[in-house]
Amino acid sequence: MLRIQLAAVDYAILGIYLVFVLGIGIALKRFMKTSSDFFLSGRSIPAWITGLAFLSANLGAQEVMGMAASGAKYGIATSHFYWVGAIPAMVFVGVFMMPFYYGSRARSVPEYLKLRFDEKTRGFNAISFAVMTVFSSGISLYAMGSLLSTLLGWDFRASIQLSALIVLCYILLGGLTSAIYNEVLQFFLIVAGFLPLVFLGLKDAGGWGKLTARLGQVATTQGYGPEALSSSWRPLVATSANPMGIEWFGMLMGLGFVLSFGYWCTDFLVVQRAMAANSMAAARRTPLIAAFPKMMFPMLVILPGMIAIALNGTQGANGFNFPLKEDGSLNFDMTIPLMLGHYFPPGMLGLGLTALLASFMSGMAGNVTAFNTVWTYDIYQSYIKRDASDGHYLWMGRMATVFGIGLSVAAAYLAMHFNNIMDFLQLVFAFVNAPLFATFLLGMFWKRATGHGAFLGLLMGTLAAAAHHGLTIPKGAAIGIKGGWLGAVSTYPSEMAQNFWTAIWAWSACFVVTIVISMITAPRAEAELKGLVYSLTERPPEENLAWYKRPGPLGCIILGLTALLNVIFW
Repeated sequence: MLRIQLAAVDYAILGIYLVFVLGIGIALKRFMKTSSDFFLSGRSIPAWITGLAFLSANLGAQEVMGMAASGAKYGIATSHFYWVGAIPAMVFVGVFMMPFYYGSRARSVPEYLKLRFDEKTRGFNAISFAVMTVFSSGISLYAMGSLLSTLLGWDFRASIQLSALIVLCYILLGGLTSAIYNEVLQFFLIVAGFLPLVFLGLKDAGGWGKLTARLGQVATTQGYGPEALSSSWRPLVATSANPMGIEWFGMLMGLGFVLSFGYWCTDFLVVQRAMAANSMAAARRTPLIAAFPKMMFPMLVILPGMIAIALNGTQGANGFNFPLKEDGSLNFDMTIPLMLGHYFPPGMLGLGLTALLASFMSGMAGNVTAFNTVWTYDIYQSYIKRDASDGHYLWMGRMATVFGIGLSVAAAYLAMHFNNIMDFLQLVFAFVNAPLFATFLLGMFWKRATGHGAFLGLLMGTLAAAAHHGLTIPKGAAIGIKGGWLGAVSTYPSEMAQNFWTAIWAWSACFVVTIVISMITAPRAEAELKGLVYSLTERPPEENLAWYKRPGPLGCIILGLTALLNVIFW
């Protein structure tokens, strides 16, 4: 059993951080006078802050611990979640989609769907998104609960309840603004906590050259070629050539197109940060500013997993031994805690654990603030109490924070069935974000798309995801939450491969059904779609902006650097 003994200085660092986090909420409480202040920060935050918050809201415990776990399980192919599965979509949302979100003055993504399509489309997305945020927040809770119980011996239930209480307090006090400023703080903590870990681990492994040689031995032992864990594209020639069990088309279509654009372009969790910016230009720069550090994050969160699996089972001071789950499989989720306990002395250990706690709070707070906004504006105000005062909706937002966190605690227990929480997270995205992206793509760029088409497309896309998941199962998995509950007619090499194809089926079904139904139903008048469809929307003026503030040139630089990284680690 992995156990870490904290010194007094470690507890002091953790304590100072928690006091500081709650202090931010207390300091901002007096500014939370309206529902707009609580849910959208009054649209007053500078671009550099919203940019870091845009990144940090996604940099939750499920990413920090989950990506490290994926690095140990799948190797450097996990970098595709950044260089293929994030950066291009972040550029797209900044250049093309933020003018619709910010310019329409919609308070949420579901509200944009109402403006573009109709009420039933908004309602379907609001409910599915609320469910998704509960699951995603639950994954963060599970990650932190398992961390504290495994490393420190704390009770699992008490750990998740304590963690949930801290997040509840600072969101209740300061709303989205509190979450955003804490996310900026958490970004710098994560960098400071994990950068030394990477340097120490890489030094212990003997440098990059010796690390890749060790990974080649591990891959050969697993039955793959020597490059399976250390090359990002070469092993994707066949599903049997890499641990992820995916080929290049499944990677590009499933992750690079459907899941990536589905998440970054439509997930209100991250879009909400850009919508809090103080101008249209700042809102468009928000995801582009976030993209620069995002492309470097594989070094911080994936490389530790690769180092850990390369050194797993070796003897001596640089050896690791992964803890086991109840089914006997390696508990990859413990990659980061394992390395923290191995490398960091007192003081540094406290900083590392504080960085992990920060990542947990960042991810959970992002989901909770998105949940309370969608619940209040798109469900409660729309279907339960339409004409209440602004003060009442502010009160309801705070209540939504309370019961949203309560539901997240329940969802945390479902994550226990996965030995890699990133597998579970991508499954949730495949059900919700994949079909939603097809709806947005058609709605924004095809003025003929109708509300009936969008609603039935979303419905059929979600059902297609359920059908595919119910008819398939990952290799070695039991029938249940991982699939096969309609009859396991097909087996995938891994959970992640199954997720990618679930997303492809969901997107394709939604795309086709939306087109077919739209062609046989009446479209809205063009005058009603101004500002909601690309061809009918006035382009934001950029003549007075310096080149480094224009989305187009920034996007080209970002895509060029990302392509270079793909070539280097090909």
